[in-house]
Amino acid sequence: MYVGALRVRLMVRESRSLKDKRQVVRSIVDKLRANFHVAAGEVDDLDDHRLATIGIAAVGGESEPIRALLEQLRDQLRKHPIAEFLEGSLEVLPVTE
Repeated sequence: MYVGALRVRLMVRESRSLKDKRQVVRSIVDKLRANFHVAAGEVDDLDDHRLATIGIAAVGGESEPIRALLEQLRDQLRKHPIAEFLEGSLEVLPVTE
C-alpha cells in the first residue's frame, strides 16, 4: 500500500476576511473530494485571510498512479482563477506492516 500527500500553499488575493478565504478554500476542497476522491482540508495558515495551505492525501496499491494523480491536482491548482499557487510539495511513501 502507498500513501501520497500533496501540500499546496495558495494566496487568495481578493480575500478581505477569513470568511472570504474560507469560501474559496471550501470550494477548492469540495471539488477535489468530489472529482478526484481524495482526502483534502485546510491544514495551515488558518488565521491569515490571504494565505491558505491545503493538504491532500490519496491511497492506492501502486505508487505511480498516486503520484500522477497528485501531480495532476497540483497542475490544476496552479491554474486556479482566484487562488494563486505559491508552492507545493508532493511525497508518496510505502506503508509496511
